[in-house]
Amino acid sequence: MKIKTAELTGAALDWAVAIVEDMRIEVRPKGACGRPLYVLAAEQGREPWLWYPSTNWAQGGPIIEREKISFCENAGRWVAGTSIKGQEQYGSTPLIAAMRCYVARELGHEVEIPKELT
Repeated sequence: MKIKTAELTGAALDWAVAIVEDMRIEVRPKGACGRPLYVLAAEQGREPWLWYPSTNWAQGGPIIEREKISFCENAGRWVAGTSIKGQEQYGSTPLIAAMRCYVARELGHEVEIPKELT
């Protein structure tokens, strides 16, 4: 199912970031983490781990730094941008805005998301 990148949240946004990061991905139903769905991601040769870059600074922060994504608050919402391809996205938190910016830059303004994540 296609979703506008500007509307991605939760597991769907985390899944899209994992796609951009070229990770091996498993989507699992609600578990101990308490999310409706969650994404397990792994790099080649490593064990899977919970992947929440849209809410976990330890995962999203290095992406923001590496990709030189900047953000600021404007009228109660966050704006993230990058000079590469002139991308700009909004979100209720800096991480959501930044991860949407990253996904939009790499995958475009619409993303094909697995049905179970919608």
